[in-house]
Amino acid sequence: MSGKVKYVGAIDEGTSSARFIIFKAGTDEVVCYHQVEVPSIYPQEGWVEQDPVLIYDIVKTCIDEACVKLEKLGGNVKDIVAVGVTNQRESVIVWNRHTGEPLHNAIIWLDNRTTTTVDDLIESIPNNSKNINYLKPLCGLPLSPYFSALKLRWLRDNVPAVKKAMDHGDVMFGTIDSWLIYNLTGGAKNGGLHITDVTNASRTMLMNIETLQWDPHLLKFFGLPNTILPKIVSSSEVYGLVKDTDIKGIPITACLGDQQAALVGQQCLHRGQAKATYGTGCFLLYNTGTAIVTSSHGLLTTVGYQFGKDSNPIYALEGSVAIAGVALTWLRDNLGLFESLGQVEAMARLVDNSLDVYFVPAFSGLYAPYWNQEARGVICGLSEETTSEHIVRATLESICFQVRDILDSMKKDCGIPLAKLMVDGGMTVNSLFLQLQSDLVGINVIRSKIAETTALGVALAAYRAIEPSFNIEEGLSAGEERIKYKPIISENERDMRYHKWKMAVERSIGWDTSAAVSGNRDLFD
Repeated sequence: MSGKVKYVGAIDEGTSSARFIIFKAGTDEVVCYHQVEVPSIYPQEGWVEQDPVLIYDIVKTCIDEACVKLEKLGGNVKDIVAVGVTNQRESVIVWNRHTGEPLHNAIIWLDNRTTTTVDDLIESIPNNSKNINYLKPLCGLPLSPYFSALKLRWLRDNVPAVKKAMDHGDVMFGTIDSWLIYNLTGGAKNGGLHITDVTNASRTMLMNIETLQWDPHLLKFFGLPNTILPKIVSSSEVYGLVKDTDIKGIPITACLGDQQAALVGQQCLHRGQAKATYGTGCFLLYNTGTAIVTSSHGLLTTVGYQFGKDSNPIYALEGSVAIAGVALTWLRDNLGLFESLGQVEAMARLVDNSLDVYFVPAFSGLYAPYWNQEARGVICGLSEETTSEHIVRATLESICFQVRDILDSMKKDCGIPLAKLMVDGGMTVNSLFLQLQSDLVGINVIRSKIAETTALGVALAAYRAIEPSFNIEEGLSAGEERIKYKPIISENERDMRYHKWKMAVERSIGWDTSAAVSGNRDLFD
C-alpha cells in the first residue's frame, strides 16, 4: 500500500462487542479491523450492566491491534486522517469529575430496572393524566425504561454515592460515546472533552428536539442537575485530538448513535428512505428530512444526523423491536432446538410454512408501536403436527411481523408508503429470513453488500468533517452489488397472516399480572 493512501478509523462500540475498523478514506473499502467481545453483568433478572473501565480498555485494545494489522499490510498509522465514534445508545455511565473514576457500572439500554421509576414519574404528571407521551412534544420520546434519563434518575434515587456526588457537583454523565471521547482526549488528568452529539443526546429524554439543547423543563421533571451534562455538538466536526492509544494526535471528527450511523452508511440521506438493522433487537429509521414528524402511532422522533454545527439537523422516525436476533438465541439456549445459529436457515427451510404457528417474543414487554411493558411472550397455534422446524420458522416470521407493525405506523404518520427497505445487521446473512421479510411486508428488501454499515456511516461522517467538499453519496461501490428480495406471495395471503399475528399480539398483552396490579396500563399510543 502506498503511504499516500488516506485512512479513516471507526470506533464501533456495540452491546456485545467493540471494534476498530480502518477504511480507505471516503470509501466503503475495509482495510482491516480488530474486534473484542464486551461481557455483560446481570445482577438481577432484567438488569444489564457493563464495566465502563473494561469497555474503554477493550476499545483501546481494538484500536492498537487494528493499527498493528494496518502496518503489517504496508499501511502507515500516520495516514489515518480522522476517527469517528459510533456506539450503543441510551446506555448510561456516571463518573467522578475530578478522578475520572466510574461511580457505578454502565446501565445498558435494554436494562428494565427503571419500571418503578417510570411508574413514579407518571404519577407525578400534572392533572393526573398519566399520559406516557406527556414529554413527547419536547423530546420526541414516550416515558419508557428504554431511555437514558430514567436510568440516570434511578442511579440518583438508589445509589447514595451518585446522589452525594450529584449534590456536590462532582458527577459527569454520559452515554457510551461521551465516556469514550472523554477518555480518548485525555480524561480527568489531561483535559478530556465532555461532549455528546445530537443523535445520542436525542435518546436521553433531556434534549429539546427542536433547539438541540438540554431543556430545563425536562431536567426539572426528572429532578436532574444540568451540571452533570456534556456539551451537545453536531455529528460531524473536529472535536479534538486523541491523546491515548496508537492513534495519538489524530482528530476525532464524528459521533453518531449506532442506528443513525447505519442510516448514513445505508445511504438513506433523503426524505422517505428507510433502513432496518437486525441485531439483538431490530431498529428501523425513516428519514423525514428537516421536518420534525410527531408520531401518533407509537413511533419515536429522533435526530438522524447533523453534518456540521451550522447545518440543519436531519430528523427521523424510529421504531424499535426489542427482541429480534435474541429470540433465536433463546430457542438455542433455553429450548435447545439447535446448537448453532448457523443452523437456523437450513432448519427453517425444512418446512414450507410455519403451520399456522405464531410466536410473539415479548419477553420483557413490547416496544413500538405498542409500548406495553406488561406484555409477555406467547406461542399460538400449536397442534400435534407442530415440530421444532415450524417454531424456528415462526420465530423468523415474528421479527418480520414486528417490522410490518412499524412500517405501517410510519406510513400512517408520513402518508408515503415505502417502496424498498434497506437492511443490514447480523441476521441479514439469512436469505430465507429476508425473503420472508419481503413477503410479509410486501415491499422490496435490499441487503447492503457490506456488513459494516454502522462503522461505514460514522467513517464517512468523520471524513466529511475534514474534507467539506466530500460528498457522502459519492465514492461508494456501485449499488448493483446489493442483493434484492421481492415479494412472491399474494396480498390476500399476506394480510390474512398479518391478521393472525395481530390476534397473537392481543393474547400477549396484559399477561404480566404482577405488573398489572399497579395499573395494567395499555400503552398503545
